[in-house]
Amino acid sequence: MNQALKEYITSILPAENIRFGEPMSRHTSFQTGGEAEIFVEVDGETQLSKLLSYLRKTENPYFLLGNGTNLLVSDKGYDGVVIQIGKRMSRLAVQGERIYAQAGAPLTQVAKTACENGLSGMEFASGIPGSIGGAVVMNAGAYDGEMKQIVESVTVLNGEGEEMELDCDTMEFGYRSSVIRDRPFVVTEVVLKLQKGEPESIRAKMEDFAKRRREKQPLEYPSAGSVFKRPEGYFAGKLIMDSGLRGCRIGGAQVSEKHCGFIINRGNATSEDIAELMEEIQERVKERFGVSLEPEIVKLGVF
Repeated sequence: MNQALKEYITSILPAENIRFGEPMSRHTSFQTGGEAEIFVEVDGETQLSKLLSYLRKTENPYFLLGNGTNLLVSDKGYDGVVIQIGKRMSRLAVQGERIYAQAGAPLTQVAKTACENGLSGMEFASGIPGSIGGAVVMNAGAYDGEMKQIVESVTVLNGEGEEMELDCDTMEFGYRSSVIRDRPFVVTEVVLKLQKGEPESIRAKMEDFAKRRREKQPLEYPSAGSVFKRPEGYFAGKLIMDSGLRGCRIGGAQVSEKHCGFIINRGNATSEDIAELMEEIQERVKERFGVSLEPEIVKLGVF
């Protein structure tokens, strides 16, 4: 382990925020993955800025983690620093029709806060796992709703550790993408612009979406949601099902029989099982339909 790096991190973060050799299976929705060499939680923008500046200056590898709901970590672990922007950076505030949310705030909590304050427009996100920071980076969406429809501005730290504010147009939102995916930017806060509504009707809409998710998605198993992006003109789940892959298993990883767009951990899957199953799906769908499926999931470490 890099002693200088260890000493620097322990000098700017309290001991309870730092773990060495941390199993990443504790921090991913797949519940798989080896150890992170160093795992830290940051309490705010100042700590985050200092840490990022040092890591970039010294060229130490790092990875920014939200709630780990769209991530597959290698069984070999990660030889670098995992920085979690989570519960320690999850403050919420409501002002009129706007919600100010720190990047680590869970989407479900932000949606609940919107409902409690009679603010409509975020119902689609009420059942999406993950943090609002990650949701903005990938323009998360469901049920014909997307983050780009409700984001007013995003505060980020740039490559020099300086704070910048990006408006919705500057974010260049696309299908499961944003400008942040191609820039050394780190989301610290999001401002959402919603509309006044009736809490009862907002809650009813959220409950309807939750019911649909329970009926159509394998929520009883660890997964990372939809594994592949929707190909233009197709639905990934249907392509996988029509390729005869419903229920296909490699080790403890299985294509969900309930929703073929999901890969589930049957209880003893490794990350390698999941990665091999993803490759098998891609090969079969390409062979059968000539369609290249692009993963929605981020891989971390060596596979």
